[in-house]
Amino acid sequence: MLESTVVVRPDLRVARVNPRTFGSFVEHMGRCVYTGIYEPGHPSADENGFRQDVLELVRELGVTVVRYPGGNFVSGYRWEDGVGPVDERPRRLDLAWRQLETNEFGLNEFMAWTRAAGVEPMMAVNLGTRGIAEAVDLLEYANHPSGTHLSDLRVSHGAREPHGIRMWCLGNEMDGPWQLGHKTPEEYARLAAETARAMRQFDAGLELVACGSSGREMPTFGTWETTVLEEAYDVVDYVSAHAYYQLVDGDHASFLASSTNMDTFIRDVVATADHVGARLNSSKKITISFDEWNVWYQRELAVPEDWTVAPRLSEEAYTVLDAVVVGSLLITLLQHSDRVTAACQAQLVNTISPIRTEPGGPAWRQSIFYPFAEMARHARGEVIRPTVTAPTMTTAKHGEVPTLDCVATHDADTGTLAVFVVNRHPEEATELRVPLRDFAPAGTVRAVSMHDADRTAANTQEDPDRVRPLPHEATVEDGELRSVLPAASWSMFLIDV
Repeated sequence: MLESTVVVRPDLRVARVNPRTFGSFVEHMGRCVYTGIYEPGHPSADENGFRQDVLELVRELGVTVVRYPGGNFVSGYRWEDGVGPVDERPRRLDLAWRQLETNEFGLNEFMAWTRAAGVEPMMAVNLGTRGIAEAVDLLEYANHPSGTHLSDLRVSHGAREPHGIRMWCLGNEMDGPWQLGHKTPEEYARLAAETARAMRQFDAGLELVACGSSGREMPTFGTWETTVLEEAYDVVDYVSAHAYYQLVDGDHASFLASSTNMDTFIRDVVATADHVGARLNSSKKITISFDEWNVWYQRELAVPEDWTVAPRLSEEAYTVLDAVVVGSLLITLLQHSDRVTAACQAQLVNTISPIRTEPGGPAWRQSIFYPFAEMARHARGEVIRPTVTAPTMTTAKHGEVPTLDCVATHDADTGTLAVFVVNRHPEEATELRVPLRDFAPAGTVRAVSMHDADRTAANTQEDPDRVRPLPHEATVEDGELRSVLPAASWSMFLIDV
């Protein structure tokens, strides 16, 4: 058995837990919206067509902010199509996912849904096929109280009060050749900066996100961030980052170490942003909106040939192993809470999601639901990046990596120390020791863990509770937490201190 020690001290503080770390993403892709969050006629649907069974799971998941309406979808989207009388809204071809968009669900429906779910909206504007004028029109429609053509139009559509959306994404993945309206770094930098300036003339207090690289492997990575921020540094608050991971050729070790790639990605973007800030002699710090991340088996992505409404697209059946990796990615996001100040797991329902539904049928939790929900619920107070002493392992994709991934949070108000740990080793268990002398443990510990002899096990409509966290054995003796972490496992320890 391997041995690992995790030292948690108050002076290893990173930042306070940012609630926006636990964001999600609703895109008009596949069944995320239609028969996902919205299904008039479903037995649980309310008068707005919102599935109440899904809303209950969204609240349980602990989502705080939701990005909308895309994603690739936004780069061809006309926001005007999704407002006004539903029976007068046009049906459009969505070129991003080759699907038929009815526009039955649009801005005002989404805002009503966010209020029902108790989440903050993060709105994306189309800078692919549209530009500055359409972005400020949308902003006026959404946020101006009344007395102008667009604000009064919103009122006439039944949304009397302004929506007050604070956080806006300036396009989506504009570095990607797959994106409608794909741009060079210089083209996007100029457009993003001018759009940001125009939006700030409406409201200087908006929070604006510039598109960063849609993956660290992009050939323009680094150059893209530098060019965009040199043009837009003073008028944006965030630069985005996107990353997806998948198991390839049965290589469990590399897959379990995926968070090392995310960690390097974050460090590189921070270094690039700070370099630009130094060149501009600016004291401002750009932070990261990691507004797309998840496990996604993109090799399974098959875009429909026929134009249909809400096709089944990327409906992953997430396994135990996927849940462990998601837990590790969340650990990394928390470890960087000083610079990653917003994050969105993509997506929320059906499409690469923690929640699945069937039309007219049930909703259930996928395996990746659980580490997200537990960490969203219990990561409170100050983030602590522990000192970890653990063996290393060799991976084909990431080289030599530590077998243990860990973060802690301390909530002084409740006296709770939460320790989140992933044992990345695919074969070996590890004996964990966590000295707690700086926290005066009261001796009470609650522990849960996710692991399984069958790492391919997944929750299904027929067996929705096959995979879930189980109570895990742990003790606190002589001021030290002790437990044994199974191979390929995610675990949480809650200690009264």
